[in-house]
Amino acid sequence: MKITQLFKMALYSVWNNKVRSFLTMLGIIIGISSVIILVGMGQGTEKEVSDEISSLGTNLITVSLTKTLNITEADLTELKSKPGIKAVAPEVSSNNVNIKAGSKSSTTSIEASNASYAAIKNYTVSSGRFITDRDVKNRYNVLVIGTETANNIFGYTNVVGQYMYVSGIQYKIVGVLTAAGTSTTGSSDDKIILPISSAQRLLKTSTISTYYVEGESQVKIDTAMSYLKMFLNKKYGLRNLATSTTTNTYYRVLSQTSLITTATSTSTSMSNMLAGVGAISLLVGGIGIMNIMLVSVIERTKEIGTRKAIGAKRRTILIQFLIEASTVSGVGGIIGVLCGYAGAYIAKTFFSTSIVISNNIVLGAFVFSVLVGLIFGIYPANKASKLNPIEALRFE
Repeated sequence: MKITQLFKMALYSVWNNKVRSFLTMLGIIIGISSVIILVGMGQGTEKEVSDEISSLGTNLITVSLTKTLNITEADLTELKSKPGIKAVAPEVSSNNVNIKAGSKSSTTSIEASNASYAAIKNYTVSSGRFITDRDVKNRYNVLVIGTETANNIFGYTNVVGQYMYVSGIQYKIVGVLTAAGTSTTGSSDDKIILPISSAQRLLKTSTISTYYVEGESQVKIDTAMSYLKMFLNKKYGLRNLATSTTTNTYYRVLSQTSLITTATSTSTSMSNMLAGVGAISLLVGGIGIMNIMLVSVIERTKEIGTRKAIGAKRRTILIQFLIEASTVSGVGGIIGVLCGYAGAYIAKTFFSTSIVISNNIVLGAFVFSVLVGLIFGIYPANKASKLNPIEALRFE
């Protein structure tokens, strides 16, 4: 019997049991759409985090001090003279400070540093200026404000020259940051930036535990990190760990590249876990296909016996039932792909969820669904092909 005729017979059988076939497909549909949506969410999160870290520049190095260390301006000047290091900016921050202007008040976050901070963190101002070394040296009460903070307090963003109170102390606004939008950590426009000297006085702290270092280029990042480690080892009185993999409890030096690698690795693990959840749904759908195909074999026992009695080969019966199983899983896979795209669009549009759908994932999920149908269809198909024609004809 020609393969095309076998396909027609298989499709006819599936079409004649539309409701049962659809219910059988449902497990495959749910599995495919789950894989697409869940993996898309994982990849979307991975891309969002990676882009957010990359937006700070691949030449950025973050130094986190876990034990207090006195680093002077002379030390910073010395560091900037080292090979591979272009600029250094200390940072003092606070996530919750009270601000007020007129009758309006709110809370926001503080970032405080020096003039190099803007270039290192890729900050620009839409109006006014950024803080300067003169502001830091003289402890001027000036600040640069985010657009969202300006709107919350003043109702507009053209606020250069205006005054506002930060924890009860008056500051003059000298610049407005260019709007950066919302990221995974929240709004990037709800903040104020102060000279580090006046912020230390405001927050009543002299401790600086975070330093941002800009490398001269991507290829010189390792060189810059080595000099930073040697400098810190010397300041802490440690042995030279610049080229050692030994960790310490005094400081951490991380480049953006390593942060991206770590974030990507974590997101990939999450994506794989989510894909596994969807794959379980596909396997459940495969069990449903096997169950229905076994029922179909029982229902069509006389038909199978008649066909074998008039000369149908075992291979022909086997191929027909495999085609039926793969048709159910294949059609379910196609519907599942469409539902996956629709679900991803709904989640992205109405729930502001970042979803990135990979064509490879879609193709892989579809192929997997067809394979599930074939694998779980083998046993029923094999059982049908082995039926004894005489016993099949006597079946009631």
